[in-house]
Amino acid sequence: MRRIGVIVAAVLVCTGVVQATPQKADKTASSKSNTKSSSKAKHHVAAFSGHNANKSTLRTEPLEKPSGHISLRAENLGEEVDVNIYKPDGSFDEASLAKLDDMFRCVRTGEVRAVRRELYEQLSRIEDHFDGKQIYLVSGFRFAERNSSRHYHASAMDIRIPGVSINEMYAYAETLDAGNMGLGIYPTSQFIHVDFRAPGEPSYRWTDYSGHGGGGHKKAKATGHTQPARKPTS
Repeated sequence: MRRIGVIVAAVLVCTGVVQATPQKADKTASSKSNTKSSSKAKHHVAAFSGHNANKSTLRTEPLEKPSGHISLRAENLGEEVDVNIYKPDGSFDEASLAKLDDMFRCVRTGEVRAVRRELYEQLSRIEDHFDGKQIYLVSGFRFAERNSSRHYHASAMDIRIPGVSINEMYAYAETLDAGNMGLGIYPTSQFIHVDFRAPGEPSYRWTDYSGHGGGGHKKAKATGHTQPARKPTS
């Protein structure tokens, strides 16, 4: 009987009714495929990673008032400005703020908005800390941007300082955060992002390897969240 069964099986295979089972080969191919996928996953680096800042790392002491001096070069405009945001009596100099607002204008639309004053104070503190070196503005206010962006709300800046590593800049910027700030580092494009979050939002940190988008989103409609441009007084 066993011999008859073997003969029948052989006939079925030869006639194509039953095919030889390639399970072993399939398992090998599947194993190779899984190994390749696993290898790719190990070498894959996420373009973006972020997290809320640990509250224990935030500043608890009041920030010292900066010198107020700002030497700024807008990369995309090829323009420079050298001002002090304070008057001799310590109050804000509206004329200087207006000049800075113009440097922060949206490159795509030419729109100008009143940038948050506290952002300029942080900018001055960063310059003070790095021995008065001129700061390069990569991007300021962006009207042609999604309205969830702090750039759209004139409350963010992307900056770098020639001769200073972005890691040093980022580390110092973190010491200025007493809450409600966003800090990002962009190793590919070599700049850091500094912003003030929307009211009530926690401080946030991120790393982005994707490069600088430059506000390539569809133009946002005005919503009244940004302040009108300051009018130069001199």
